[in-house]
Parts: sequence; C-alpha cells; structure tokens
Amino acid sequence: MDPREFWRKSAKVWLCLILLCAVLLGFYSQVTHRVVLQQMQLEKKESSEGDCHLDTCRIPEVPRLVYPKAQLLKPTRVDVLVMTPWFAPIIWDGTFDSAILDAQFRNITVGLTVFAIKKYVVFLKLFLETAEKHFMVGHKVNYYVFTDQPAAVPQIPLQEGRQVVVLEVRSYKHWQDISMHRMEMISNFSQQRFLREVHYLVCLDVDMKFSDHVGVEILAPLFGTLHPGFYAGDRQSFTYERRPLSQAYIPRDEGDFYYAGGFFGGSVPEVYRLTVACHQAMMADQANGIEAVWHDESHLNRYLLYHKPSKVLSPEYLWDEQMLQRPPLLRKLRYVAVPKNHAEIRNR
Repeated sequence: MDPREFWRKSAKVWLCLILLCAVLLGFYSQVTHRVVLQQMQLEKKESSEGDCHLDTCRIPEVPRLVYPKAQLLKPTRVDVLVMTPWFAPIIWDGTFDSAILDAQFRNITVGLTVFAIKKYVVFLKLFLETAEKHFMVGHKVNYYVFTDQPAAVPQIPLQEGRQVVVLEVRSYKHWQDISMHRMEMISNFSQQRFLREVHYLVCLDVDMKFSDHVGVEILAPLFGTLHPGFYAGDRQSFTYERRPLSQAYIPRDEGDFYYAGGFFGGSVPEVYRLTVACHQAMMADQANGIEAVWHDESHLNRYLLYHKPSKVLSPEYLWDEQMLQRPPLLRKLRYVAVPKNHAEIRNR
C-alpha cells in the first residue's frame, strides 16, 4: 500500500474517533450538569423546608409604628451582658420593644410543650391559667400537653386562636425516666405534627407559673435559658457531665453558660434536630451503662455548647424564689417555680 494512502485513511479514522469523543463528552457534560442542578435544587428545597418551614425565615414588613428611638450612646442596660461572643442577644428587661416585635411576629403560631405525667398533672391548672395571662398574649398558641391522664387535663377559658392539644403518652415508674424520654417524645411529635402546625416550639417544665410578660422576644431559630443557679458562676462551677465516657461530656476548660433544661426552644426544625441529637446521645449512654449527671439537661448543655443558640434568655425567664434571693439586676420575674415537695411529687 502506498504510504500516503495509509496515512490518509488513518487520519480519517482518527478524525472520526476525535469527533465521537467530542460528542460523547458533550453529552456527558450535559447529563452531569443536569444531575448537579437537580441535586442543588433538591438540597435547596430540603434546606428551605428544614430551616425556613412555614416561612419563618422571611423578613416581615411591619406597619407604621410610633415608638421611642433607640439611643446609640445611651444603652438601656449597662449592668449586665446583653450580647454573647457569637452575637446572640441576651434578653433582659429593657433590651427590647414589645410593640415592634409583636408587629414582626404577628402572623405566627407558637407551640408550647409541657409534660404532666403522674402527679405532675396537679400543676397544669395554674400553669395554663397563668400562661393565658402572660404567655404570647395576642398570638396564636397551641398548648401541647403530654400526659398519661387525659381526663385530668383541666378545662380553662382560652383566648381566641389558642387551644389545648392533649397528647396521651405512657407513664414511667421513675421521674428520671420521664426526663430521659422527654426529648424522644418531642422529636417524634415534631416530625409527626408540629412541623405542620406551628412555627416555633417552646419547651417548658410544668411545675412553674407565669408571673409576668413572656412574649415573642424569646423567639429565635434556637434559644436557651440561663440557669438561675449558675448565671453568675464561672465554667468551673457548672455542673456539666464531666465523665468522658458519657456523650454529654464537657471538658473543664470549655463552656459558655449553664442552660436550664426547663426552658428552651426555637423553630420546629431546630428543636427537632436538638431533641433527636439528645435522645440519640442518651441511648448511646444507656448502651454504655452510664447516665448523665443531670439527665436530659446535661445533654442539652452539650448540644448548646457546640450548636450556639441564636438567642439566650436571662434568668428573668426561669427563677426559684424559694431557693434563691432575687438580685437587683432582675427587674422582672417572668416564669417562676411553684412551691412543692420534690420527694413527694417525684416518688409517687
């Protein structure tokens, strides 16, 4: 064969191969691009549904209002810390304007979870009556009452747009078991119904009463409340779980605040993440034969250390007048413990 003819045919073959590769490469690029776009759209949808359900992330328009102008060089509180190092506000009396906040949150529904199991059902009447006077007044509220005694839930007059939803759950022999399973029950019902019914969840202890305004100033994607016994202490005094074997373990050189287990919350997706993580950690501890020193509160503190809350509530929002002397910096006591015999209540 003539060498020139051979190279001419070879060139045609190589040209065909190059064109074929180009076509395949173009097809592959289009397919890959479509897959990536679909994945991004799916992730965006999941993020939107997970973090901004029911439009909680949209900045609302407020109506025209008349209110005092904030004075940049004259802070309303200089006696307390009002901002964390990660720029989360700490809520004290004098640091917010309820009129502005009520306008911003005017179209939301708040879910309040409370556990009234065994003898703790006796606290429900006072809890609900005082909540109707002071909790989220003027806003829609679903009181989610977890109880093993549905017939014992009291009937009290409710403001328009507010309802008591009784969620029947099993009883437990020991109060520690109730405490340990609380996170599990909140996470289960968050997935089953809370995500569809409310914008925010506020998770509270029932053996308390509201004594002053508790409104939308507390609402944020994730919030915790300073424990009244440790708000002025250093991290060495915090009763964190100190045993490394526990999933709630916090080293002695770490910690921001000590948060109370009786008042926390946030958007439903964030509360779902928190309660799932705490429940899974408690189950891991149980498998390893260990129980955190303060049960679910220990796991809550571990979670909030590594998932910084976007708002922190001052001890105004959780106080015990029988055990603690009120300092001058607490201008208001908004949510306080009801006098009780702990041994009698817990051991019934």
